[in-house]
Amino acid sequence: MAEQPLSSDNINRTAEPATLDAVRATWTQTRAILGVILLVLVIAAGLWMLYTLKGVILLVALAMFFAYLIAPLVDVVHRFISQRIRGRLIPRAVAIGLVYLLLLGSIGTASYLLLPELGNQITLFGQQAPTYITAVRDRLQAWSWVINPASFPPSIRDAVETVVARSTESLGGSLSYALTGLLAFLSYLPWLVLIPILAFFLLKDADDFRSAALRALPIGHLRGRGAELFEDINNTLAAYIRAALLGCLLIGVVCTVAFTIIGLPYALLFGALAGLLEFIPLVGPLVVALGASLVASFHSPGQAAVVLLFLGILRLAQDYVIYPRLIGRGIHMHPLAVILAILCGAELAGVAGIFLAIPVVAVLSVMHRHWLEYRGSAGLVADFLKPSEPRLIVPPTSASQAVTASQAVTPSPADHPVSGGEPARSKSEPSASARTRG
Repeated sequence: MAEQPLSSDNINRTAEPATLDAVRATWTQTRAILGVILLVLVIAAGLWMLYTLKGVILLVALAMFFAYLIAPLVDVVHRFISQRIRGRLIPRAVAIGLVYLLLLGSIGTASYLLLPELGNQITLFGQQAPTYITAVRDRLQAWSWVINPASFPPSIRDAVETVVARSTESLGGSLSYALTGLLAFLSYLPWLVLIPILAFFLLKDADDFRSAALRALPIGHLRGRGAELFEDINNTLAAYIRAALLGCLLIGVVCTVAFTIIGLPYALLFGALAGLLEFIPLVGPLVVALGASLVASFHSPGQAAVVLLFLGILRLAQDYVIYPRLIGRGIHMHPLAVILAILCGAELAGVAGIFLAIPVVAVLSVMHRHWLEYRGSAGLVADFLKPSEPRLIVPPTSASQAVTASQAVTPSPADHPVSGGEPARSKSEPSASARTRG
């Protein structure tokens, strides 16, 4: 039988699915590019907003830290009062107020006993700072007494002297910058009054805030995933903040007592600095070790060696014994990731960025993990590099039309042999539609 020529209508009907698939593929790529651009713009706007509001964010973050720190104590006091006074509903605000009174009394007593001595040591250290800088300069220039400078070319001698002078100036500038930053931080002390106020509302209405955030999500799997996300973020931040703050308190007390026993000058000052800088991983303990050993070396080299030995043992005990038991199953970050996070935080938001770098990275890691679990993905890079599956284009042919015709004349259940109808046709017998086309 001769083949019939294809008409323009048949060609158009055949080309339409291919054209539609090409348009869909192009629109998918365009939508992906627009999504990436929108994501970049949203991230840029978010970073700009974070940089602009870094003071407020730091205040809220400190309030969250304080709330996470005393939340277990509030729970214990609330449970104790509820057990003592049965049959009556005790508001959580009462337990928070009692904990505040206890903390206020403890801080007031410690301030009355320690602040005068701490102020005296800060004043004395400020007076002795120029002497220490001069001694450091003399020690850096002592290389000429050990090695004969005449044996080196003039260019090398000039380079070494330049490095020594710049190092001394940099050390003095760093000390001046640190003292200036401390005085600037003291100017924000009135704002610190807002920390316990904000923490009070966070402790009192935390469940209401969480419920309001969950109600903003659609009912179903997404809301359940949101509840799990909030729970994981809460557990991660609670573990990190409590471990960090308790570690700061423990390191500060232990260093103060040990420095006093060793006989290190300004023992209370260096102990307080050790407690404060413990919150900055890796960098803070290194700064304390260098400063304490340097000041001790001005009085006795043996004392400096004892200080370094004590701080080394304390660091091993803190990193491998104390801190893992404090943080439990919280976040675990590689030291390189910690350093990069601190450097990025310092560049983006200064002191506030240093304090917020690790918690922000922890929250982002939890959100990323939940996003991958929600999407069933192997990772952003893997999804991006995964090739798209080709779409099968099947234009309508005579074979498909034959299948449609055969389905149209399919016998009813009444004609089936089991139902008592006519016997089934053999495979070799052509169908009615085939005979008709023939």
